[in-house]
Amino acid sequence: MVAAMAALVVWLLWRAGKSPALGDAWLAYQEADAPLGMPGSGEVDERWCFPSAWQRAQIPQAARFDLPLGSEHGGFTYNAQAFWEMNPAHGGRHLGDDLNGIGGMNTDLGDPVFATADGMVVYAGEPATGWGNVVILAHRTPDGPLLQSMYAHLDRIDVAQGTLIGRGMQLGTVGTAHGAYPAHLHFEMRASDEVVLSGGYALQPLKRLDPSATVQALHHAAADACSPSALARMLAPRR
Repeated sequence: MVAAMAALVVWLLWRAGKSPALGDAWLAYQEADAPLGMPGSGEVDERWCFPSAWQRAQIPQAARFDLPLGSEHGGFTYNAQAFWEMNPAHGGRHLGDDLNGIGGMNTDLGDPVFATADGMVVYAGEPATGWGNVVILAHRTPDGPLLQSMYAHLDRIDVAQGTLIGRGMQLGTVGTAHGAYPAHLHFEMRASDEVVLSGGYALQPLKRLDPSATVQALHHAAADACSPSALARMLAPRR
């Protein structure tokens, strides 16, 4: 019995020495009983995070949604590649809308990109060179469920992760993903509360929603109504 217990202790000590928490690189998977792995840089990778209960409670209710480029009603823009269009060159269907200024090509480079609705910044950074700078907002719809809006290929990010944003506030500027594409805004709407950044094309929707149709359904305003967000007014700097 003593020998068996001693053998068990030796095995446990050996097993602990092979834990990924102690830095052994040979273990290529994440064990259930090991501490969560972190990126090699030591920073938390926010692309794979769910909001905590405290963060979820802070996500504001969005009473109205507007388009994020041009005017509040999408004037002075066009949709160069609509949601769910097949793109054989990329091997799948487009998971967002590619919004452009009416001049085409790089004429909209540096134009402001606005929050589609009141929300909270749950991601702000550059997940991959093909995406360029990206901002993702979380919104609480009037009937309760959470949605996300994603703004990609930005030239500049003007907001910080974790901050509250009012509808119509500037998130950044239209970019090219460091010259990978002509300037445009890749805009997505998602029925999700997890921050996941995969490709912009797929053969399944992957929780993506038709952005234009979603904004239209949640616009909740008359066709000619232009008004600032109450949250945006509260967050505006005092003069």
